[in-house]
Amino acid sequence: MRVVFWGTPDFAVRSLKELLNSKHKVVAVVTQPDKPKGRGKKLTPPPVKVVAEEAGIPVFQPEKVKNNEQLYTALKELNPDIFVVVAYGKILPPKIINLPRYKTVNVHASLLPEYRGAAPIHRAIMDGKSKTGVCIMEITEELDAGDIYDCREIPISETDDIVSLHDKLAEEGAKLLIDVLNRIEQGKAEKTPQKHEEATYAKPIKKEEGKIDWNRPAVDIFNQVRALKVWPKAFTIFRDQQIKILDAQVVDTDSIGKAGEIVEVKKGKGFVVQTGKGKLLIKQVQFPNSKPITADEAVRGYHITVGETLQ
Repeated sequence: MRVVFWGTPDFAVRSLKELLNSKHKVVAVVTQPDKPKGRGKKLTPPPVKVVAEEAGIPVFQPEKVKNNEQLYTALKELNPDIFVVVAYGKILPPKIINLPRYKTVNVHASLLPEYRGAAPIHRAIMDGKSKTGVCIMEITEELDAGDIYDCREIPISETDDIVSLHDKLAEEGAKLLIDVLNRIEQGKAEKTPQKHEEATYAKPIKKEEGKIDWNRPAVDIFNQVRALKVWPKAFTIFRDQQIKILDAQVVDTDSIGKAGEIVEVKKGKGFVVQTGKGKLLIKQVQFPNSKPITADEAVRGYHITVGETLQ
């Protein structure tokens, strides 16, 4: 099939590469405009654009999609069989969705109808879920509400964080995408309507969600740390400055101090903080204007002691 691929971040790259290695032909890629990044604010292309240009695929980077007749005409001239959307970043209007012969499909990183919306991977980890998955669905006007072609379930282990789970879902989603496209082409694809009454929403992550409340249970803070490891990173106030907690581990459910108090220093491992329920071993931290270091290095370098508090 002739495919136009819509995607922007790293999550979409795996699906694009899988498509490029399949029997289907990617005739164009639509992605977000280049954006300034880093201290120098240098214009940086989206990861999907980099892969597309390396493969010699034409790239469109419209500022807007809705009411963009120039884009619509250019896409129509490509005579596409199907549009594939993977984390593109904007909602497509019906005129675009319905343009191709087989319309438009989406790779979504949750077991729909659970976690519709922008941050399904983060929310699944933060909510302490033991499993998630990826679904290929048909795009409709309502957000992530289209009929489902197929889903794959993926367990969430205690060692998973946003990085590892992101990669697992991207890989599984890419494989499932090709399988579904093959079935659509062969006329063997079946769709199942979502149970809309069971829908939940994964709203975008906000920076303030990184603030740790030590009155919460240790397991909840652990989930917060691993879900927000890339951005905005879980943070707390220590010695009147904000530090980031990058890795942690629930150690037990006992209470021997007040919430936020450092109750033990473990040589070679880090320091233990009392929470509202249970204790958390802090394993990796980042101080302002510094690189990430192990909590053991922090204990030795900053002379962290029992009785100090995190707020």
